[in-house]
Amino acid sequence: MLPEGLYKRRRNHNNTPPSVLLILTNCIVLAVLIQLYTGCSTINSFFWVVVAGLALYNVYNIRRNREEYNKLNIIVYIISILLMIFLFYYFSAQPHKC
Repeated sequence: MLPEGLYKRRRNHNNTPPSVLLILTNCIVLAVLIQLYTGCSTINSFFWVVVAGLALYNVYNIRRNREEYNKLNIIVYIISILLMIFLFYYFSAQPHKC
C-alpha cells in the first residue's frame, strides 16, 4: 500500500532547513540571555559579548548555506530578528523583582 522508500531517510539529512535552525537557535539563545543577564537597571556586559558571537554565527551560517536563502527565507529571517529586538525591549521594560 505504501511506497517502499517512504520511511527510508537519506543519510545525514534531517529535513530541517538551515534557515529554520538558525532562527530557532537565535530565539533560544536570546531568550536564555534575556532571562539570565538583563537586570533591574543594567544589562550585563556578557550579554553583549554573546549577542556579538551570535551575530558572527549568523553571518557564518548564512554564508555557508547561501543557496538555501532565497528572497522568502531572507524576509522571514529579517522579521524574526525584528521580533527578537521587540521582545528584548518588551521584556526589559517589564518590572523586575530586585
